[in-house]
Amino acid sequence: MDATRTMRSMEEFVMEEAALPSAPGEAEHPALALANSAVALPGGHTADLLGTPAQAEQWLTQRDLAPVDTGMAETCATQLRSLREQVRSLLASRVAGQPALRTAVTAINDAMSRVPTASLLLWDEKTGPYRATPHPTTAIVEHALAVIAADAADLLTSSDAARLAACASPPCNRFLVKHGRRQWCSIRCGDRARAARAYARRTTME
Repeated sequence: MDATRTMRSMEEFVMEEAALPSAPGEAEHPALALANSAVALPGGHTADLLGTPAQAEQWLTQRDLAPVDTGMAETCATQLRSLREQVRSLLASRVAGQPALRTAVTAINDAMSRVPTASLLLWDEKTGPYRATPHPTTAIVEHALAVIAADAADLLTSSDAARLAACASPPCNRFLVKHGRRQWCSIRCGDRARAARAYARRTTME
């Protein structure tokens, strides 16, 4: 009974800590949101927002990258998590000012080229002509991966790239696009960093 209660408490702690607001830049860049979907928490815990096929599907639908009830399988969720690691690698390289791993660059290009990116002319009987990128239902995830990969390429080559930063509040592993002098991905991380500095000062004075 006690073990069950402890396990439930730990799960509640992880979920509460993972319920961070979006980091600056995530609303504009789904690639940044993907990179931040595995959250490092105090105590060595990690909350993976793509940990199950259902969670991965929910993450995509919340960003209009997949329809509701897609029926995502573990294989598709694995593809999304794999792309996340490549995007994180590229962002980390950019923030550190180091050359990117060739495998990460190749993964992004492969994802972008896997589906057609040109928007075609389509015709609706009621509303008339419009442009869209059609894709079969079976390729929903590949289409989502292509959109995210293209956004990663845009982010890394845009003016926002110069403002990319890693959250300065350990153990947080999220990235952000800085606005002003802000170095943290959330108010919670900022408070945690300030508390750590205050504790360090007190310890030094003692």
